[in-house]
Amino acid sequence: MDTQALAQRFSEVLADLGVECIGVEFTPSQGQSTLRVYLDVLDQGGESREIGLDDCESASRELSALLDVEDPIPGHYVLEVSSPGIDRPLFTAAQFAKVTGAEVKVLLKAPLEGRRRMRGKVVSVEGERISLEGEGKTFEFEHGAVESARVVPDWVALGYVPQPKPGKKPTK
Repeated sequence: MDTQALAQRFSEVLADLGVECIGVEFTPSQGQSTLRVYLDVLDQGGESREIGLDDCESASRELSALLDVEDPIPGHYVLEVSSPGIDRPLFTAAQFAKVTGAEVKVLLKAPLEGRRRMRGKVVSVEGERISLEGEGKTFEFEHGAVESARVVPDWVALGYVPQPKPGKKPTK
């Protein structure tokens, strides 16, 4: 199954709802497989908002109807529709380009310099070529070599790491 083609087809159907499919994950299983669809707000310039529960519910109804009619996936599966979350998955080189400067975790299909797992900042994206800087090195690879990738949340910037109160010294 071509998940990129499926994501494109879903985006066509969801455009009227003001959302787009940024990626699809299919997890096959003996009992019940999972088709996970990640949504984001369709960039219409100006207005800034985030995906909400209502968006996911509306998209789920639309996609269920489409999947019932077109039936692109054999067997039984569960459809999950989700926002990308703070640890946003990255499905395309263009999505890597949008997070230039951010820290990401990448799992490659085959080892590069003896490693499949990498963590570092996205330095640049030129076409399908991604440069990642981590552990004092710069790694370059084609997006086609990526099995999966996610943004690493900046917990401090998000305010989830406790900060010492002004005027108080941290205790040991």
